[in-house]
Amino acid sequence: MKALDQTLALAWRSLVQVRRNPWELGDYSIQPILFLVLFLYVFGGAVAGSTEAYLPFVLPGVIAMNMLFVTVYVGHGLNTDLTRGVFDRFRALPIPRWAPLAGRILADLLKQALCIALLLIVGVLLGFRVETSVWEVLAMVALVLVFASAASWIMVLVGVLSRDPEHVQLFGFTALFPVTFVSTAFVPLDTMPTVLQPFVQANPVSLLADASRALLSGGDALEPALWTLVWAAAIAVIFAPLSVWALNRRLARG
Repeated sequence: MKALDQTLALAWRSLVQVRRNPWELGDYSIQPILFLVLFLYVFGGAVAGSTEAYLPFVLPGVIAMNMLFVTVYVGHGLNTDLTRGVFDRFRALPIPRWAPLAGRILADLLKQALCIALLLIVGVLLGFRVETSVWEVLAMVALVLVFASAASWIMVLVGVLSRDPEHVQLFGFTALFPVTFVSTAFVPLDTMPTVLQPFVQANPVSLLADASRALLSGGDALEPALWTLVWAAAIAVIFAPLSVWALNRRLARG
């Protein structure tokens, strides 16, 4: 229980830091709304024939994309703490080494939940209607947050290994753009070149977007949701211990 309390305290510390950096809220709220509006009104007619037909397709895709982009801020914030010596102070405290990492990821999940709620509200204002039950909507939110918590460990490792916060953003967004756009987040699978389709089908962003789409608008959500959870488990098993090991190694070097 003590470790849990310490993790919650460090998560709260990450949340209140937003007061000193209010622009971060814009990245969490305004940016995904702009992406949704731009994709809808620029590509909607070309991809689906109309914005009305494209909205149920693109909204889950924007939610999946934004979930990945927000994880970059986990690595950015962690690297900022490392370069400013905040983690050296943590070492002097009687807390588990993993507590600062888990606290930052927990704070990130709360921000992710806010982003999902905002995007759903804007989607409804633009004409989107949920075709499923409340439980399926909650399952969609839970699925996105579970995958976000796993994906955050990748950016934790990037944050530990990078020299400064600018390198975290550079590497993070450079890696995420192809993974996000070579997926079914914004266009159907059958519109892509045949050579790309096996990669797109196995891409966790495609699986998450497809599962979210089915949980909001109806359809078979079980298979893509299960594969999304498999990806999340694999990412967490690989990157969580690597991140803790890399953090201990960096702190030991001083």
